[in-house]
Amino acid sequence: MSVVEKIRWDKVGKNVLIWTSAAAVTYSIYWYYLGRKHSESRNELQKKLEQAEKMVQDLEEKLLSLEQLDLQQDGEGSSKSGKKEIRIWMDGVFDMMHYGHVNAFRQGRSLGTHLIVGVNSDETITKCKGKPICSEQERIDTVRGCKFVDEVVEGVPYVMNDEYLEYVIKKYRIDYIVHGDDPCIVDGKNVYESAVKLGKYLTIPRTEGISTTDIVGRMLLMSTFHHHNNTPSQHSSDQGSSPGTPGTPLTLASRALVKNDPQNGGVLDRKSNFLTTSRILRLFHAGARAPKPTDRVVYVAGAWDMFHAGHIEFLEKARAFGDYLIVGVHNDTIVNQRQGMNLPILTLQERVLSVLGCTYVDDALIDASEEVTADMIAFLRISTVVIRDTGDNSVPEAYALAAQQGLLQKVAVSYSLSALDFVDRILNQRERYADRFQKKMAAEQEFYKNKYNL
Repeated sequence: MSVVEKIRWDKVGKNVLIWTSAAAVTYSIYWYYLGRKHSESRNELQKKLEQAEKMVQDLEEKLLSLEQLDLQQDGEGSSKSGKKEIRIWMDGVFDMMHYGHVNAFRQGRSLGTHLIVGVNSDETITKCKGKPICSEQERIDTVRGCKFVDEVVEGVPYVMNDEYLEYVIKKYRIDYIVHGDDPCIVDGKNVYESAVKLGKYLTIPRTEGISTTDIVGRMLLMSTFHHHNNTPSQHSSDQGSSPGTPGTPLTLASRALVKNDPQNGGVLDRKSNFLTTSRILRLFHAGARAPKPTDRVVYVAGAWDMFHAGHIEFLEKARAFGDYLIVGVHNDTIVNQRQGMNLPILTLQERVLSVLGCTYVDDALIDASEEVTADMIAFLRISTVVIRDTGDNSVPEAYALAAQQGLLQKVAVSYSLSALDFVDRILNQRERYADRFQKKMAAEQEFYKNKYNL
């Protein structure tokens, strides 16, 4: 290397060193004066965010406490509790009523002090969309059995015109009409347009992950996939049943046939998408109290699948034996082993919410054992165990100890309903319901797509 080249490279090296040093000094100055400020700002924002999240949590806790207080003051009346009465109106079909409906009632009730629910008549529903699955009386009795409902109005038309809406507002002294945030359009017109104009219309968010359409889809498939979110296990697809063929295992091979069978409306692997959190359980349990030392505790247990009017009648009669009713809810495996096919239609968490929504229930025992044991009797302080009177004098083995201790009582109910009755009603009109399922499911998917910009 020549002397000239050596000098040139020395200069380059010095320049690189100067540039590097200058950059390092500049970055140090920037970090000291600005970067540290940005870092402090980020830390400050993080602290504020944490504080805001804590405030939201505190507000949710206060809201829950207020809901509990509202329900506890039901019998006292608004004048005694010092609150202005706010009367809420909700109406609908409430066919095969599920915990999504119950949650809507809970939300509606929280907007006021008195919830009035109108149940659409069979006649007007049939004219507009076909015969409902449940009879009018079944639907009325189920709505009346919900703890968030204060009053039930029968025979409400499926489509309320302006005249009828004005009549409802005047007769029942309605402050607000409440409906889900999904649009209610009939013949291109918002059914509640008059209420909107009067400033009396409020919306509540739908309970995501459950709908009557979803339940119909599970029945059309007739498998146990909805119990396990499509994860194969010893209690899932191996013990499922193919549509219309009770007791036939739904294997991986037969699943392809189910999927391509036009009778099923393309329904495959219907599953529960509802996410049960401890918060939603607490909200459904609003108004609950612990049993007093002097309370006579009554215990009943079962599947409570497709929670219906027969269940409510039984629970009402069971509650009459004491002061505090605890309802045991069996898990999916126990129910499936006892009843077979695709039962239960609803998962354990879904069935628990339905039970907690009943006005006669004080508490629920989740994943209850089949057998009533000495430990259960002692721990829960059970004074009476009630089972349904089927006309058989024998005592089920699971209740042998309760019978020996003189705790067992039997009650008869007028309703003769089961989850399979609802399945039969759907399968007897499979083609009609499969077609409706496809249309309704497409509409629901479009609604959530627009809501969340999916």
